[in-house]
Amino acid sequence: MRLDRILSNLPSLNRQTVRQLIASGRVQVNGVCCRDSRCDITVFDRVELDEQVVQTGKPVRYFMLNKPIGVVSATEHPDHQTVIDLLDEPDKHELHLAGRLDLNTSGLLLITNDGQWSRRVTQPVSKQAKVYWVSTEQPIEAHYADTFAEGMYFKYEDLTTLPAKLEIVATYNARLWLHEGRYHQVKRMFGHFQNKVIGLHRERVGAIELDPQLAPGQYRALTPDEIASV
Repeated sequence: MRLDRILSNLPSLNRQTVRQLIASGRVQVNGVCCRDSRCDITVFDRVELDEQVVQTGKPVRYFMLNKPIGVVSATEHPDHQTVIDLLDEPDKHELHLAGRLDLNTSGLLLITNDGQWSRRVTQPVSKQAKVYWVSTEQPIEAHYADTFAEGMYFKYEDLTTLPAKLEIVATYNARLWLHEGRYHQVKRMFGHFQNKVIGLHRERVGAIELDPQLAPGQYRALTPDEIASV
């Protein structure tokens, strides 16, 4: 909401008075004088008028979780434990997931209450590569990499996936870089070769790498550098 509209909600002020107060430098946003009445204010911003707090501003929170297999990537679910259930945080109902992992996929999951930040994480245009460790039932052959790099056609959605990088590490293991998150995308891409994925673990999102000290089900707050990397 615009700054002038927030202040106009105060019972003693009207729109014209508010604009005069802002123009005279009597309003601060996050401790800095703001003379722009059209300034966009979020729920995370602190607003003060003559050092009187008008809006305290909610703390912005960012976490990484090592998601275990069998836990649902959701804020609530009637039948399964969710990733939010794993958090010991106040007001955790205000948090949401910046991307999801399938029930049987483990690894890095990002959780926040910052909607703009989570959109930057998940939108393909942001070029935040998601890196996965993949284990398969059959040997992974060298020609897979060429097909992944070209993009793969999904008939159900009538679309071609973005180019992906596949690095074969061992006979049954590979590391995969994706820039999107289609429904069961990794399993479907390997399914193109009739090769079943039997293990899938996300290691990285952009520059944010899963902390090796986090056991499955554990989490920690992101560092300032990790937050800024998105």
